Amino acid sequence: MFTRLASALLVAGLLATAAPAAHAQTTAAKKAAAAKAAAAKTAAAKKAAADKAAAAAKAAAATKAAAAKAAAATPATPPPAPLTESQASAGIKEALNKGIVKAVEFASEPDGFNLNDDIHIPVPPDLEVVKSTVGRLPGMTTVFTQFETQLNRAAEAAAPKAKDIFLNALANISITDALSLVTSSSTDAATQFLRKSTQAQLISAFHPDIEAAIDQVGAGRAYATITDKYNKIPLMTPVNMSLADYTTQKAVDGLFILLANEEAKIRKNPAARTSDILKSVFGRK
Repeated sequence: MFTRLASALLVAGLLATAAPAAHAQTTAAKKAAAAKAAAAKTAAAKKAAADKAAAAAKAAAATKAAAAKAAAATPATPPPAPLTESQASAGIKEALNKGIVKAVEFASEPDGFNLNDDIHIPVPPDLEVVKSTVGRLPGMTTVFTQFETQLNRAAEAAAPKAKDIFLNALANISITDALSLVTSSSTDAATQFLRKSTQAQLISAFHPDIEAAIDQVGAGRAYATITDKYNKIPLMTPVNMSLADYTTQKAVDGLFILLANEEAKIRKNPAARTSDILKSVFGRK
């Protein structure tokens, strides 16, 4: 009986000792398996990244090789041929012709001068003192406003006469001058060239028309009303200026301002080059 009890106790002790050891062995095995799986996953990720990088490098190399092959197969675009004198002449004349037509049409419209800040004709400087003196009298503010508007109306009425004078002057632009004007860095080089050759003629042609228009639109009567009031003031130096001279010069100046604006558009804005010759001549810069 005692022997059986001892044997049972011995077996129980052995089992109790073996259980923790078996559990520890199982845990270690699980950890080892997990580490092995993690290592395999990391290795797989590294391989995938390496494969992706290699594919990208291969694609980039192929693209570069294809571009190089295409570049070698495509001949280089030759530079444009030098601008000839005849091309320059045709281009500058067309640019001026286009600018002249637009400038004269715009200036001739109602309020073409009057409502354009660039070319609006103000009260003559000689009348500024008069304006500050008699402008405070009843009704004189209205007289001055009407007078200024009428000066601009006179310029608008005379503007159409400039068209033929301008266009005839284009024939006097030599081929050598044309090449110089086209290649100039100034945006109004052609306008200034035309001004030198036509300004005196324009003033001479405009003056009678301006003088007639001044009387027709009532500017002469307004001027008489203003100066009569002023000249009757004691100790004041009488005012007597030529409205026709003043308005004629301002009208001519305004036309050249408009023409210069049109020339600058053609030189600077590709959209304003509406013909092949303008694109060819002014599209090189």
